[in-house]
Amino acid sequence: MSSPTRPVCEHVNKSWIVGLGLCLWVSLQPLLAQEAGHPLDPLTYQEYWTVLEVLRDEGHVNDDTLFPMVSLRAPEKKVVWAWSKGGDFPREASALVRQGREAHEAVVDLVKHKLISWKALKDGHATWLFEEGVEAGKETKKHPDLIAAMKRRGIDDLAFIDCFGIPPGYFATEEQRGKRILNVYCTDARRVHDLWRNDISGLTVVYDANEKQVVRVVDEGVVPIAGTLREYLAPSAVRARDVPGPMRVEQPLGPGFRIQGHVVEWQNWRFHYRPDQRTGMVISTVTYRDGDRDRPVLYEGHLSEIFVPYMDPSFGWYQRNFLDAGEFSAGGLAQPLMPGRDCPEQAVYSDGWLNGVNGRPKLVKNVICLLERESGDMAWRHSSSEPESRRKRDLVVRFAAVLGNYDYVFDWIFQQDGSIRVTVGSTGIAETKTVAQSDSASAGAADAYGRFVDKHIVAVNHDHYFNFRIDLDIDGPLNNFMAERLVAKTLPKDHPRRSIWVGEHVMAQKESEGKLNIDMKRPSMWRVTSTTRTNHVRYPTSFELMPSRNSATLLSEDDYPRRRAGFIDHHLWVTPYRPEERYAAGDYPTLSEPGRGLPEWTKQDRPIKDTDIVLWYTIGMHHMVRNEDWPVMPVMWNDFELRPFDFFDRNPSLDLPDR
Repeated sequence: MSSPTRPVCEHVNKSWIVGLGLCLWVSLQPLLAQEAGHPLDPLTYQEYWTVLEVLRDEGHVNDDTLFPMVSLRAPEKKVVWAWSKGGDFPREASALVRQGREAHEAVVDLVKHKLISWKALKDGHATWLFEEGVEAGKETKKHPDLIAAMKRRGIDDLAFIDCFGIPPGYFATEEQRGKRILNVYCTDARRVHDLWRNDISGLTVVYDANEKQVVRVVDEGVVPIAGTLREYLAPSAVRARDVPGPMRVEQPLGPGFRIQGHVVEWQNWRFHYRPDQRTGMVISTVTYRDGDRDRPVLYEGHLSEIFVPYMDPSFGWYQRNFLDAGEFSAGGLAQPLMPGRDCPEQAVYSDGWLNGVNGRPKLVKNVICLLERESGDMAWRHSSSEPESRRKRDLVVRFAAVLGNYDYVFDWIFQQDGSIRVTVGSTGIAETKTVAQSDSASAGAADAYGRFVDKHIVAVNHDHYFNFRIDLDIDGPLNNFMAERLVAKTLPKDHPRRSIWVGEHVMAQKESEGKLNIDMKRPSMWRVTSTTRTNHVRYPTSFELMPSRNSATLLSEDDYPRRRAGFIDHHLWVTPYRPEERYAAGDYPTLSEPGRGLPEWTKQDRPIKDTDIVLWYTIGMHHMVRNEDWPVMPVMWNDFELRPFDFFDRNPSLDLPDR
């Protein structure tokens, strides 16, 4: 990844072709020559090539070899925490390699240019590739059953029909077992800007990607393609409003944070960040400067998985239950941010190297942005004989993921009071189907499993679940998990009050005691406490995971999609730290069997007391699409907070300047 900068090449030579070429060449030189300066730095341009060269030399690369994923294999945690600038550190990469129907996992030593391991992937499917979907669409359009189905819809010419394959939710049917199945859907590409808008409803093609052949065409009935205008960019769609009084945030002295490589220092915070092909971004080695000491808070935090099940029982829809981060991240989860739009003008951007399907490094521009912002809120205030108030400023680290029709924005927000807020914003296009009925008042209205958002257009009900892996190291790696339950206490009969509440400390001993759900009738505070340090009044130092708005699943326990995404059974899981346990639904969720990931690991009911522990927190939301979500959705935000609880001896933002 490049050193973070403002957008480069803003001024190009009058001879624009020469100027642009020179500008790109100059701007790429630091990227091509960069070396890792920290144990957790992302793979460099040259390290991707080292992976390819080592595998080639071992005879594992040919013209048909595909690389769904190449990523950093991080050193041991103790090595990372103990490392200091200028010291040596190991560098390894892991690669998922596909050759025809077979897939292998490789580990490469990047320092010694040596293959450490090469083993066949036997228990799972390799990550789905975009190129597979394209190929499935092309082959599908040749099939006589699809051609006949199109003719029944009055479509004789498929020149402007786009078909594309995606992995369905796995149900272990005879049709699916032992095969690499894709479901192919088709759209009419004419008259619309976005492929999610002119679907050919009621038509699904089951395709075997290994055999490269159509298994069957499922036609649930002809529905005319709606002629409703569904654009949001066309001049006729919307006229830009007048917004008087432009606002501009300027930092004439530059940003208030400092970046060296991938390490950020901002006020009392210090942390490392990197782009990640599967999770978008990883925040790590977070410390807080308290007096003359940098105190560990978080070793690593990142998105772990996204689950999106749709709620329509028809064939073309019930199989749409996506494990997005694991299934659709082969091309990289994070996508370029748009300067001045996705992040404000004063933001600083970072580029990132990811691997293409051929394993070679490809550059993603502006993949992460960092910005300071003041919302106008106060950090604290009190009005007495001498009123006092302090302005609040945050540091935001942001990336955006594009997963088909949905766009997600992820922020890690470092705050001056020692808290870290993690937010996810959902936007993009609601997935819809075309129906024969015009609206909700039509006879036999087709909105049982969704809502009309336009004439003949129904947006289908669905859920979103975002799981985050949070490896807190509160004043060191040896921690405990405490659920502080708030319980009602009845007072003696002679007391004027009848009841109060008190806190009851419950220290979890094993994993079965760390599976918890939010219950407003049984409130609880979830804390990770230090085993080695107390504050000035002898409470163990700790951080609280404080939920915000959330939802619980309504899917039955025997529903196959719920079983495949078993992490949604609980809002919170607590496990002992294992570096290989990174993804809540398992390493390979594409066409996966039920029970992978957290349900499988926690069957062991391992001890979680006085040890290194990891929290897995899930944000859930039910989405019944409203008309205001059409034709493009306003951003809807959900969040949680990592909040110091007895970590400091007093309010850490007392020292904010009075300005």
